[in-house]
Amino acid sequence: MKLMVIGCGGVATVAIHKCYENPVFTEILVASRTKSKCDALAEKLRSRTKAVITTATVNADRVESLTELMNKFKPHTVLNVALPYQDLTIMDACLECGANYVDTANYEAENTDDPEWRAIYEKRCKEKGFTALFDYSWQWAYQDKFKAAGLTALLGTGFDPGVTSVYTAYALKHYFDEIHYIDILDCNGGDHGYPFATNFNPEINLREVSSNGSYWEEGHWVETKPMEIKREYDFDGVGMKDMYLLHHEEIESLAKNIPNVKRIRFFMTFGQSYLTHMNCLQNVGMLGTAPVQFEGREIVPIKFLKALLPDPASLGPRTVGKTNIGCIFRGIKDGKERNIYIYNVCDHQECYKETGAQAVSYTTGVPAMIGTSMIASGTWSGAGVFNVEEFDPDPYMEALNKYGLPWQVNENPVLVD
Repeated sequence: MKLMVIGCGGVATVAIHKCYENPVFTEILVASRTKSKCDALAEKLRSRTKAVITTATVNADRVESLTELMNKFKPHTVLNVALPYQDLTIMDACLECGANYVDTANYEAENTDDPEWRAIYEKRCKEKGFTALFDYSWQWAYQDKFKAAGLTALLGTGFDPGVTSVYTAYALKHYFDEIHYIDILDCNGGDHGYPFATNFNPEINLREVSSNGSYWEEGHWVETKPMEIKREYDFDGVGMKDMYLLHHEEIESLAKNIPNVKRIRFFMTFGQSYLTHMNCLQNVGMLGTAPVQFEGREIVPIKFLKALLPDPASLGPRTVGKTNIGCIFRGIKDGKERNIYIYNVCDHQECYKETGAQAVSYTTGVPAMIGTSMIASGTWSGAGVFNVEEFDPDPYMEALNKYGLPWQVNENPVLVD
């Protein structure tokens, strides 16, 4: 099966490593704006796989650039591990060229001051009740197009979203008749040694964390101020950590696809140093996305900040510690209340030894490959736009154990109040 991978950052590096391990992929084209990065990775990995590997330059902001390359390579499936800004152009190109589409994160606009985007965004805020800059509506709108084309678009096969959603489908299939409460807990107990750095793209990370939080409860959204809701939790393999309620995209899809759910929340851990740095940068305008004039030229503050911060892909050799990501479920089985916790613990240095990337990239890149393999092999199939929880979770859960993200089930977890 011919696979085209768009992107060559930290997550892409892990995903490509894992694609080379999976025999379903017989030809792999790695494409990004910087071909030299693709060449270096391909050269490093060629001896480890029987797959035919090629590389190319592509501008994922332009449908024309994407379709030109797709028409030459003719991929069965395209894995988008570039930027969420580029989701829609890549989906458009897949439709034009007859390729299935897979990604790890939902669409968000790069320029949030664009008047056309702003009008749609503000209408959505009023209708749905949350103000996050990212949501699934833009990609769900492609449902009829992909269905008519007989193609599959699989959205959000990272860890969260992705694995957490598959955990939910698995829990509903094997442990519950109804799931009523879902708490998604994302803990990174790693230490990279820098005063301040982000573990994935700074633009995406800082915009997400500095925005209002929100959660789903009793059929509607409840919005909170940034970092307003804090809890402490003792994470297996990591220890006691502060965690904060954020808006996250899988809340939106799980609220749509899991019947009878009463509340869904997402928590992520942050240290005080990270929050202090972020608040300072936000207060002086460095997280802004609108261009400003500086010495006769336009610059975007958050893009300038990104250039100053350590590249997340460079954190692997210096990051130590573990991640712990999972879901606590509360619901009903055979008329009785039941609680379970499904989670994964991942070691930063073990990930680095295997792929050259730290655990945050690893825990996203491995599921990116797994979701892609589900579509490529025909294990998951269907015409239209889907989130991962809409398919049978069992083969995905089996693949997690096989490819480096083994999961555990705690049937008597400590709950989050």
